[in-house]
Amino acid sequence: MFTEFTDFEVRITDAPYRTSGGLIWPGTVRIVYTDPEKEKTLEEYYGYAPAEMIYQMIREGRDINLSECFIEKFSLTEYRSLQKLEAKSYVKLGAFSARRSFFNCSSRIDFSFAEFSGDTVDFEATVFARGMVSFNSASFADCSLNMSYVLFRNGNIDFANCRFGKGQISFKNSKFHTGSKDFQYTSFGDGEVLFVNTDFGDGDVSFINSSFGQGTVSFKVARFGQGKVDFHYAKFGGGEISFERTEFGNGKVDFRMAEFNESRINFNRSSFGNGEVTFEGSELKGGKLLFRKASVGEGLFSFEQALYPEAEVFFDGTDFGKGTITFQKARIRHLSLRSCQMNDYVDLRMQEAALVDLSDTVIRDIIDLTPYDSPVAIRTLKISGMRLPGRIYIDWFANNLPSMILSQEQATEREISEQFRILKLNFNATGRFSYEDRAYVLFRRYEALADRKERIAKNPWSALWEYPVYVFKWLVFDKIGLYATAPGRVLVSVIAFWFGFGILFYLAELLHLGHTQSAVNNPDHLSMLSQSFYHSAITFFTIGYGDVYPQGLTRLLSALEGFTGVFMMSYFTVAFVRKILR
Repeated sequence: MFTEFTDFEVRITDAPYRTSGGLIWPGTVRIVYTDPEKEKTLEEYYGYAPAEMIYQMIREGRDINLSECFIEKFSLTEYRSLQKLEAKSYVKLGAFSARRSFFNCSSRIDFSFAEFSGDTVDFEATVFARGMVSFNSASFADCSLNMSYVLFRNGNIDFANCRFGKGQISFKNSKFHTGSKDFQYTSFGDGEVLFVNTDFGDGDVSFINSSFGQGTVSFKVARFGQGKVDFHYAKFGGGEISFERTEFGNGKVDFRMAEFNESRINFNRSSFGNGEVTFEGSELKGGKLLFRKASVGEGLFSFEQALYPEAEVFFDGTDFGKGTITFQKARIRHLSLRSCQMNDYVDLRMQEAALVDLSDTVIRDIIDLTPYDSPVAIRTLKISGMRLPGRIYIDWFANNLPSMILSQEQATEREISEQFRILKLNFNATGRFSYEDRAYVLFRRYEALADRKERIAKNPWSALWEYPVYVFKWLVFDKIGLYATAPGRVLVSVIAFWFGFGILFYLAELLHLGHTQSAVNNPDHLSMLSQSFYHSAITFFTIGYGDVYPQGLTRLLSALEGFTGVFMMSYFTVAFVRKILR
């Protein structure tokens, strides 16, 4: 494990130094570490490896073992100059080890254009004390690179344009101080790439145009400081990608146009600061993208135009901060935002989605699904258990809303009714009263179905009366007036009842079961049919002139029609006034 310190003092003596591996170096280096803030002093001893001696090993093609050594002013650029090689010519290095070593240089520790060919390039527990560290354009073939537990006190690191093969690349538990970390255009090969528990410190971290192979890529529990984290145009080969419990600072996190292929990408429990987080235009051909129980700050969170047509994206339990969230024109097969908390504007105007799940989510601002300059094609929408202090902007017809709710697989009638109830309240709050009525009707229909099923499930014998009661409610409340939302339909039903009772009175006359009698000897010479319809009208509307009265069975029909008339006129009044008052 590296030693943290604020300053150090180097003392070189001529006493030979024997490493734990048995190598003997011509000098001993005593390094005294100081940390005034913590009032700590620590000293360690290293073998002294002059740069000239290392250059001689390189010229002779020998394996290089610098473990437990102090290396000062090492530079392959200087080596090429001494050897009169071209500035960008590769320097071949065989097996290379510098475990628990100490590199110190006032300008740059330079491994640029190194060509490693051994099994492992090992820098475990090494300290890069002063000077930026450069492995620019280095080639590692199939070597493994071990940078675990390394301390980079100068945070300016250059691994751009490096080439790796099948070996493992590990920066586990390493720490970078403030500065720029550059991994642009690096090809990481098919081995594991491990930045587990790595502390990147402050400063920009760039993986722009870098490519990862089939191996696992892990930034699990890594920590990024203040600065941009950039994976713009990065390419992943389909292996496991983990940012689980990773902490991002307040800088921009940029995965724009990244190609994930068929990877499984894990951001579970990761924490984002207040900077912008963008996956705009990124591609995921299959697999899953997981953000479960992540924490998002106050910056823009964007998946605009993301192309995940066969992938599943899960944000379940994520606490979104106060920044805007957008999935505009994205194509995602399954988007789950279950049990999330959304405090700002959410743009879900997606170009394509088989399922968007907002169950148990708390919406404090606006969710926008209304098409504007392009169609919104969401096949299924789930909002069961949603808490809606905010608003949903959605169009009944343009979004094909009933189909979005009713296409849910394995949803119960109770769950569907609850979702239409939520929509009903939402449309009332947004002043879309015609949509409110439509949602209310579907809410009551599925509520009635749920009530019937639940009661019969508790007591199977109740089916004897539950079905008749259900049919009665279906006819009276639904078909006659759409639960008092359609006064025009109630008026048509009024006319139908009047006409129906008129026919019944006429049939009673024909069958000699009763008749309507004129009290004034029928001065208008009404026919039997006309008198039946007249009697039906004055009875239905409870006018009661008394010029025509019933006899026989028509007395019972008249009483029934009188009650029906009072009920239907009240029904019409309620439906009509409800429309007018809104």
